[in-house]
Amino acid sequence: MLNPEVTAFLDELNHPLRPAIDRLREIILSTGAGLEEGIKWNSPNYSLNDEDRITLRVHPPKQAQLVFHRGAKVKEQPKERLLQGPYPILAWKGNDRAIATFRSLEEVQQNSDVLKDIIAKWLEAAAE
Repeated sequence: MLNPEVTAFLDELNHPLRPAIDRLREIILSTGAGLEEGIKWNSPNYSLNDEDRITLRVHPPKQAQLVFHRGAKVKEQPKERLLQGPYPILAWKGNDRAIATFRSLEEVQQNSDVLKDIIAKWLEAAAE
C-alpha cells in the first residue's frame, strides 16, 4: 500500500516525472510482498524486514532511478553479480548494487514486466 508520508513528500517536490514515479511505486509495492515504503536519503525507500533494498532516487528532476542495494552498511562484495541474466536496463555499480534509470512514464511501462522480474529476484538474492 502506498505510504501517505511518501505521497506527501512527492507532492511537495512537484517532480516533472511524477506519473512515472507513481507507476514505479505501484510496481515495487505490488511485486515485493512485505515491502515497506518510507523516506530515507531524501527519497522513497523500500525495505524488507527492516533491511533497505530499493531506493527510488528522484533527484535530479530529469529522471527517476531505482537503486537496488543491500542496505546502508557496507557488506562484503559477492564474487558475482546478485542477479544473473540479461537485464539491459540495469547499470551495475558493484556486484551488489545496480541502477535502473527512467526518463518517462513510457519507459517505465515498456519495462514493467522485466522490472517486476528484477524486483522479485533482487529481494530474494539480497536476503542471502
